Amino acid sequence: MKKNKIDAFQGASGRRAAPTMVDVAALAGVSAMTVSRVMNGKGLVSESTRRKVAEAVAALKYAPNQEARNLAGSKPIRIGFVYSNPSAAYLSEFLVGLLATSGLNNVQLVVEKCDADAAGTALASQLVGSGLDGVLLPPPLCDNGTVLAAIKEAGVPAVLVACGLPDALLGAISIDDYEAAHRMTRHLIALGHQRIGFVAGHPNQTASARRYEGYRAAIAEKGADAAEELVVQGLFTYRSGLDAAEQLLSLPERPSAIFCSNDDMAAATVAVAHRLGLDVPGDLTVTGFDDTPLATTIWPELTTVRQPIAGMAREAVLALVRRVRSLRDSEPAKPEHLRMDFELVRRQSDAAPRVRPPTLRRLG
Repeated sequence: MKKNKIDAFQGASGRRAAPTMVDVAALAGVSAMTVSRVMNGKGLVSESTRRKVAEAVAALKYAPNQEARNLAGSKPIRIGFVYSNPSAAYLSEFLVGLLATSGLNNVQLVVEKCDADAAGTALASQLVGSGLDGVLLPPPLCDNGTVLAAIKEAGVPAVLVACGLPDALLGAISIDDYEAAHRMTRHLIALGHQRIGFVAGHPNQTASARRYEGYRAAIAEKGADAAEELVVQGLFTYRSGLDAAEQLLSLPERPSAIFCSNDDMAAATVAVAHRLGLDVPGDLTVTGFDDTPLATTIWPELTTVRQPIAGMAREAVLALVRRVRSLRDSEPAKPEHLRMDFELVRRQSDAAPRVRPPTLRRLG
């Protein structure tokens, strides 16, 4: 927002008066009703409009009148964000969307890190029963059966984010992991790659299985090399990506492309390739998944599947806000299941193989 536009909201005395919702609407170039929809998480509002309102709120330092909200029955909504994620890049993107949306929707965040072990699971289950209005669970806790059972037993509204096979009784925000991996694999085959390595994600996450299934389906459809040795287990960590890449690149006939289930493992694969003296993408194509900031901070920048992580976090908060407010008003409130769009983003880490392999013979 330009400074002269903000200064226009100062009073005649030169001191800036407390901004109102009308001021926010004027600065954002929208109606006061639209600002209200954004603030309350109700109604359909485009992402660009939501961003304009957020920028205007931040520029004016607008704070909703809490007393008026309480009189209207809109007391703060306490949402627990429980995470246990090995990827710092993923978590960072998630928090960007989470914090921006919470501030606009009268949400009080309770953030708790729970390790993916028995003690962490017990802590997450205990948090669920601590009087929260709602719970957000990103991977891997969105697939933790014990935690999900505790949520359903407590009757707490919850939204699972990026879960491959979400529970029908709980809310969910996700992309089509199967189709995203299927499209990326077809893209690699279209470039001329027939021997494509795949680094799978953590086996305790349903999204990992869906990405593997999408890869396998594309390989089968196009008659590419389906050798079992081309699939290596990863854990969504950089360290596991190093191990997987070393295994794939030590094969007697190494793959000409490696598709990793997240950007952390793809970045590790690029590092191993460079250490072995391989050019990326001249000697080896490497692609990732998620499009976290890491994808554009390494060289070459990664071709990857863009999963709108921050956007998914925003939509998860809004879905919880809608459901909690409906329940407070004694209105029916079914869990929402929203599938968001993904995008295949091409950068510098993919290319046609230098020597196109011979066409595989089909038997029968």
